[in-house]
Amino acid sequence: MFTGIVQARVQLESVIIKPGLVSLGLVLPRECSVGVNIGASIAIDGVCLTVTAFDVKTLQVSFDVIRQTLNVTSLSALQVGDWVNIERSAKMSDEIGGHHVSGHCDAVVEIVAIDVEENNQRVSYRYPSDYDAYLFDKGFVALNGCSLTIASMHRSSSLLTVCYIPETLRATNHGLKKVGDKVNLELDRQTQAIVDTVERILAQRAL
Repeated sequence: MFTGIVQARVQLESVIIKPGLVSLGLVLPRECSVGVNIGASIAIDGVCLTVTAFDVKTLQVSFDVIRQTLNVTSLSALQVGDWVNIERSAKMSDEIGGHHVSGHCDAVVEIVAIDVEENNQRVSYRYPSDYDAYLFDKGFVALNGCSLTIASMHRSSSLLTVCYIPETLRATNHGLKKVGDKVNLELDRQTQAIVDTVERILAQRAL
């Protein structure tokens, strides 16, 4: 479980292709390295990954990304030097500054427009229309692991728009994205559970 508050953006140090998976390597910022062990969960661009190796001296950490994860996330396109968002898994005592994020992404969405004004940036993403029921104005969504509020919906064209403050653009890789880039989207699980439950009950009553 994560909070959707990205703790750092870091560059990939290595991308090693192996049979059936890709091994990603990066160096953790020191403040994000405390207590890291093999088997720990860390979100990379919103995808929950398991630490497979960690060097306490260099802070180099590695993750194995299997074919299924590569098929359904943007991690398959990562290259050495790319910037990724990272977040350590939440502890029970942590402040939930964003919203509950599972690290299990639902879709890869494409940036179709970026509107920049002084100290403001609006970005629009095209999403799968199947998710219409779970997305709404002022609702939560996680993009590359970052908890965000939907500013507006354009359902006829399957577009959602979010607004970024300068600090979010500085601290995450969203400030480096351009039109045509793809990011990982995770629906708000509470919204999804409520909508699915209500639809199931209504369908049962209609029988």
